[in-house]
Amino acid sequence: MRGGMSEHAGDPATEAFVTYRNLLFTVAYEMLGSAADAEDVLQETWLRWVEVDLDHVRDPRAYLVRTTTRQALNRLRSLKRRKEDYVGPWLPEPLLTTPDVAEDVALAESVSMAMMLVLETLSPTERAVFVLHEAFGLGYDEIAEAVGKSRDTVRQVAHRARKHVDARRPRKAVAPSEVRAVLASFQRALETRDFQGLVNVLAPDVVLISDGGGVKQAAVRPIVGAEKFVRYVLGGIEKFGADLAAEPTTLNGGPALVMRVNGEMDGILACHVADGRITGLYFVRNPEKLTRVAEETVLTLG
Repeated sequence: MRGGMSEHAGDPATEAFVTYRNLLFTVAYEMLGSAADAEDVLQETWLRWVEVDLDHVRDPRAYLVRTTTRQALNRLRSLKRRKEDYVGPWLPEPLLTTPDVAEDVALAESVSMAMMLVLETLSPTERAVFVLHEAFGLGYDEIAEAVGKSRDTVRQVAHRARKHVDARRPRKAVAPSEVRAVLASFQRALETRDFQGLVNVLAPDVVLISDGGGVKQAAVRPIVGAEKFVRYVLGGIEKFGADLAAEPTTLNGGPALVMRVNGEMDGILACHVADGRITGLYFVRNPEKLTRVAEETVLTLG
């Protein structure tokens, strides 16, 4: 895309697109859960944008968000079919995020692994409506134009999606400092193979979801229960004789760990914490999903 944009450098269309690019990427990413697909959506949006007569565009931001939403909806429907053929559980593509994302509570929640997984349970239209209304604050009229539905239909869809998400979203926001402290205890126990230490930092009904994409070994079903998880992880380390290390980082607006085996990055581990214990673990090993964890991605709701 950068090559195509450079050809139009200095013109109003390029300046407007560059101004709102981070916003458009965030919209597409929250709808798709995939940075690679979000970039493709931006490419499609750009190609349509340069063909527009700007004299007839009253609000470039609104126009670009609508176009991005339509392209993301089209891709979301095809992505849904791809996920049906995916090997094992599917997790969102993690992003190394800038420090300001963690400071913005609304943004951090909207792109967290836990929330992105909840959004996966919505239909494409429900997801688009929920993201645009709840995360980006768009009105029903603007959303209706973006998704090709009536205002009344959009309002009904928004109500249904919000009810669905509220029943599944984390009940209480936890300060990043508390999550970091819990993760540090988890890291120490993991690196020292401390069985009881790991059990103590996990909620009894903790759930591990691991994504290897059929490329890397991963549990084909979620693992539920603290002791079951610990046996699974420590058993795997012992079986393969791996030198395991963890490195703190910030992914999707929250504390996480980069997991290294024999010095090489093996995956990333994000988590959800409640009442001082880890209740959810999200382990991404699929190499195709680890391309955005070394360089920061700028996200914004504005």
